[in-house]
Amino acid sequence: MTIRHVVFDLGNVLLDFDPERAYLDLIPDQMKRRAFLRDVCSRDWIVAQDRVHAWAPGEAELIARYPGQEALIRAFRERWHDMVPGPITDSVGILEALSGDGLDVTALTNFNGETFDEASQRFGFFKLFRGMTVSGRVGLLKPEAEIFAHHAASFDLVPEATLFIDDVTANVVAARNAGWQSIQFVDPDRLRRDLHSLGVKL
Repeated sequence: MTIRHVVFDLGNVLLDFDPERAYLDLIPDQMKRRAFLRDVCSRDWIVAQDRVHAWAPGEAELIARYPGQEALIRAFRERWHDMVPGPITDSVGILEALSGDGLDVTALTNFNGETFDEASQRFGFFKLFRGMTVSGRVGLLKPEAEIFAHHAASFDLVPEATLFIDDVTANVVAARNAGWQSIQFVDPDRLRRDLHSLGVKL
């Protein structure tokens, strides 16, 4: 079926995101820095923060587990903007082209509610979306099936006419399980080729 709806992830598709940037001077040793982000402010903890709006409760819980790391844990939120220095320019160019061509474009993202509110003030391209489903606002996370159903219902998407773009394999698979078409983002050039192969012109 012809693609009528395009749904974008944000982090590492349209926004450059790397927590390590915030700790380059706080933990100069690369091995120690990566161990901290693996074991303390871990991916699982970040994902848990993405499910909620308020940052402080999850931060307090982590500090209680690692009291000796309090300053470094608090730095994650205090330096969040350093982790997201800006958009991936070529990806935003693709978004602009799709939006300008009349396709229905929305976003589905795992994003803490507080940090999303700040990001929405920083990045003007958010206004290109007809609407956005933000995990921290709805209490659901990719790759849970419920968030795909929620997004489709909220924006009246036809699943088989919907294309989802995400950098995480599990999320791509979940979208396909929801009946959507889906491609994994690698880089903007690959995205252009993948869109072309699906008949989406830029």
